[in-house]
Amino acid sequence: MKILFLVYHGFSAESGISKKIHYQVKGLRQNGHEVHLCYYDFDPKGNRCRYVDGNVIANYGKGFLAAIRSRIEYGCIYDFCVKNGIDMVYARSFMNASPVLVRLFDKLKRAGIKCVTEIPTYPYDTEFKGYPLKYKIPLYIDKVFRKALAAKMYAIVTFSNEKTIFGKRTICISNGIDLDSIPLHNPQKQKDIHLIAVAEIHYWHGFDRLVAGMGEYYKQTPEGRKVYFHVVGWEDDRGTTSNGYLTIEQTARKYGIENFVINHGKLFGEQLDEVFNLCTFAIGSLGRHRSGITEIKTLKNREYAARGISFIYSENDSDFDDKPYVLKAPADESPINIQEIIDYIDKHDFKPSEIRNTVEHLSWKHQMEEIIKKM
Repeated sequence: MKILFLVYHGFSAESGISKKIHYQVKGLRQNGHEVHLCYYDFDPKGNRCRYVDGNVIANYGKGFLAAIRSRIEYGCIYDFCVKNGIDMVYARSFMNASPVLVRLFDKLKRAGIKCVTEIPTYPYDTEFKGYPLKYKIPLYIDKVFRKALAAKMYAIVTFSNEKTIFGKRTICISNGIDLDSIPLHNPQKQKDIHLIAVAEIHYWHGFDRLVAGMGEYYKQTPEGRKVYFHVVGWEDDRGTTSNGYLTIEQTARKYGIENFVINHGKLFGEQLDEVFNLCTFAIGSLGRHRSGITEIKTLKNREYAARGISFIYSENDSDFDDKPYVLKAPADESPINIQEIIDYIDKHDFKPSEIRNTVEHLSWKHQMEEIIKKM
């Protein structure tokens, strides 16, 4: 099958989303499909361009008008699909439904090309709660046209358990992993407890709950075992304070435990592996309820399991809820019970390879082929 994988933005070497998209493309190709990756980016001269496999299919130029054209001129995508005999378009939603996209996918549908849209997080409206107005305007436009856009799709791909989204039937899969790119955890033996979280951090990750739990732990057991929290990534505080939540740094200052919360910033490769191997337990999302989500299959849970490290999270995730190497936190605003994590670590000694073996079926090769089968 000839597939066009459509993304409405460019890529960044440090972005987990960028890596995920490339792994999805790899997964489709591993199943024998011919896949072309279409994306939007700037060329070396600063022109706004749309690319397919690194080749420019539309150069919109520079300046304000070029920015407008890049958002309303999608004819180059249709022309590429027809010219190259594309059978299927797999689009990744950017929460950007609009009249021009409805028109594009209507033309593709009339040309006999099956189209699906992946919605990475659903529902997603409340993720913008507390954000400044300029970030909400595109969401308002999306709300007006999302059902019309969904009507042009063969199906909606979701990592939730929803049967329909925006009136269209869904194909439910799990977030996948690329096992080739994730090294096995090699933890160090030590008395102190080191916890790790890796994310592009938003208020719905709820890491402030973990820090608050550490603060309560140190108040109650000042002479107890030392617990450190290693944060890898950067914190996007839009919507955090406006919704009444504290950032990680603010929570640490509140409890006077700044020395026990280490912010590494963005790390990759061997540097990231070194921090992981220092840690014995990982932190997943602890605040998805803040954005109205109860069930989700996050990429981070799967990446932790692929490394072979135990972890905690608070949402419902059917791939992990019954696994012995995870802890479930309550989906509320209570501080995380640090002593419970310490007791769990002391009582369990899972081999990283044992944990990793439980998620081999979650490879992107398998998950992407599930979509093709269900179509």
